[in-house]
Amino acid sequence: MIPQAKLVRLADRFAALEAELASGNVGGSDYGRLSKEHADLAPIIATVEAYRSAVQQQKDAAALADDQSVDPEMRRLAEEEQSLLKQRVAIIEHELKLQLLPKDAADNSSAIIEVRAGTGGDEAALFAADLLRMYQRYAQLQGWRAEILGISESDLGGIKEATLEVDGRGAYAKLKFESGVHRVQRVPVTEAGGRIHTSAATVAVLPEPADVDIVINDKDLRIDVYRAQGAGGQHVNKTESAVRITHLPTGIAVAQQTEKSQHKNKAQAMKLLRAKLFEIERDRIEQARAGERKSMVGSGDRSERIRTYNFAQSRVTDHRVNLTLYKLDRILAGDDLGEIIDALVAEDQANRLVAAEESA
Repeated sequence: MIPQAKLVRLADRFAALEAELASGNVGGSDYGRLSKEHADLAPIIATVEAYRSAVQQQKDAAALADDQSVDPEMRRLAEEEQSLLKQRVAIIEHELKLQLLPKDAADNSSAIIEVRAGTGGDEAALFAADLLRMYQRYAQLQGWRAEILGISESDLGGIKEATLEVDGRGAYAKLKFESGVHRVQRVPVTEAGGRIHTSAATVAVLPEPADVDIVINDKDLRIDVYRAQGAGGQHVNKTESAVRITHLPTGIAVAQQTEKSQHKNKAQAMKLLRAKLFEIERDRIEQARAGERKSMVGSGDRSERIRTYNFAQSRVTDHRVNLTLYKLDRILAGDDLGEIIDALVAEDQANRLVAAEESA
């Protein structure tokens, strides 16, 4: 059972937020902060109310079933209703426990996806392009906006690397499980003998922080401008519109050249730099918290293989949840990628729920 005191505290806080927002005395950044807290609490409070209602109905049905003065047929119906309500209470209680789990502060953020060709030469670059299209389509199906911030193409139409911004509430919460090495097994277009080759591409997913999350001092930046270049090194314009920004304290460098405007390229480069610095800070905090746990669960390094795409068998296997689906075309098209992501989200929730119950 969920402690009633905790549910009372949540309901009281929600009521206080509603009163404060309705008072008209809150403005500026405080209003935005309180509105966000109110929006985050609203679905939890709805589940709390449904849980309390179901528990009370179950108690009423139990009392009726135990009342010897009631007609036997009515008692039998009450017993049946009590059984159904018991199941309903269990379902709602499980949902409420999931909602009450500590949230990753970045889960509501938009996401920045970096896709890079790994081992496998031209075939790896072609596969990286497949993954980029998969994420673009998946984002579209979720109602998110996807924009390519930077891309370096290969000679055969693949990509050496690309950066995709996915703008939508909760995008990072789902896409973060895509970080890692994606392996492909197929006959390359360059293979005359029909032999299957194994290639790979790496994916890194970063939360896109709000401006308030990371403070970057101008004195810590070196900004270089140069002429944007296309595939093969040819110049695509004659003005110095491309921008490279180096964060001197960390040595992190980012470059953007997709826009014709130097100002727009600088803005996109700063957005990417902020995301990278935010991820470094998140990793630092996580390492400090995890400590000894790291040796128990593995390094979690992004170089570890997470998924295999086998074209000969039309098979996609995610090795973290031992999930195999025989519909590779629909997954790479982005249409059924959500089936894998949902399984990963469910696995993560189950693991965190077990950890929470063990520590309670």
